[in-house]
Amino acid sequence: MLTRPSSAGFTLIEILVVLIVVGLLAALAVISIGDGGRQRELENEVRELYLLMQTASEQAVLNNQELGLLIEEDRYQFVVYDDENGDWERKGDRLFSARQLPEWMTVTEFIENDLPRLSSNEDRLRPDVVFFSSGEFTPFELEFTIGSVSDRRHLIWSDGLSPLEWIAPGEQRDE
Repeated sequence: MLTRPSSAGFTLIEILVVLIVVGLLAALAVISIGDGGRQRELENEVRELYLLMQTASEQAVLNNQELGLLIEEDRYQFVVYDDENGDWERKGDRLFSARQLPEWMTVTEFIENDLPRLSSNEDRLRPDVVFFSSGEFTPFELEFTIGSVSDRRHLIWSDGLSPLEWIAPGEQRDE
């Protein structure tokens, strides 16, 4: 009796089907991680600024010195008010060095401009938010989004007397 040898391999069609399924799963993973990655990066950037602002507020009180936050289109930096010169200067501390913002991040500022602030001879170093040595600061609202999409926005705000508050997407502000 003649018997055929049994085949123990996969056919070409079976291999192609597996490759297509694996490719589709990989494409879905990349698409779902792509947007989530930017959201995570946005959250990390906002968290870093929030913590730096809290630290600046505490440092202003501890050192009896006014600190400021200067926000530009693509970066932010902390400055310190020098009583002797009567001017704002860049803070030399590594913790408060200038930081670059990602190009995809949009920062919208709502700052009370009619309140008295410490003036500067160089208007370019006049900070947007001032952390006073009394523990108060300029009332402000900073909104962070990815590009112009504002449905997933982060918000850092204060009325100037109450502590800083960070509101993540989906949370409501305590009024």
